[in-house]
Amino acid sequence: MATMIDFQRELHSFMESFTDLAREFDGSAGHGVRLEHIINEYSGFITNERNEALWTRLLYEKPATSRRLGAELRQISARCVSMMEKYRAWKLARGEMRIDDYFQNIEACIEKEFGSFRLTSESRVLMVGSGAFPMTPLMIARRTGAEVVGIDIDEDALALGQNVIHTLGPELNVSFLSSPLDDLAGMDRITHIIFSSTVPEKYEMLHRLHPLTSSEIVVAMRYGDGLKSLFNYPMQEVDERAWRLEGCILQPRDVFDVALYRKAP
Repeated sequence: MATMIDFQRELHSFMESFTDLAREFDGSAGHGVRLEHIINEYSGFITNERNEALWTRLLYEKPATSRRLGAELRQISARCVSMMEKYRAWKLARGEMRIDDYFQNIEACIEKEFGSFRLTSESRVLMVGSGAFPMTPLMIARRTGAEVVGIDIDEDALALGQNVIHTLGPELNVSFLSSPLDDLAGMDRITHIIFSSTVPEKYEMLHRLHPLTSSEIVVAMRYGDGLKSLFNYPMQEVDERAWRLEGCILQPRDVFDVALYRKAP
């Protein structure tokens, strides 16, 4: 049975591995395989119920140190995930990647993403933080026929994401933009919004979106609390006069959960 000392060693080991990879990654196959391996290990670590109890105890015993380490792990792991997505996009462009398993996993997530608020061919979906390997936009468009717009602040990720769509679904109605939310045309026609769990300002953006969106908008906010906050930004309270939490979709085996919001009446 793991002890608190073992648990802390694992946390620091992940921190060192992520830091080394972020500094040394050159896009080579060797570094790419190592990157995917450590991210898979980390995903298993933060979805392990045994580790959840240890993290809760560590927060109680060393709150300041634990929160600082958690914030650092969240930031560096998100950076490495971004690097991994770019690596996968490069591999796909070179014809070196099979994505059957990836599609299957993403498809399972899409089924649960909006709960009872189903997507249809009439939906218009915005994904904030679409990344370089945008499987969620692709699968939504493929499964439902909906129009999907992805935005990201990383210009390289946007270009790679567009290439992924051209390779895997050129016929789909998916586009990518770098425009700030406030300048995005047609926000009042968006029916569903998905926020990536690794967007730091997602709740600030949610606040800014209120006057720009329709009264029927549905927002799926990916988040991670507890141990999952070491990989995702956690849930925050919202102004209940503006947004109403409709419910949470908890996914014990996945690295993030989903909070669903509608505008308050």
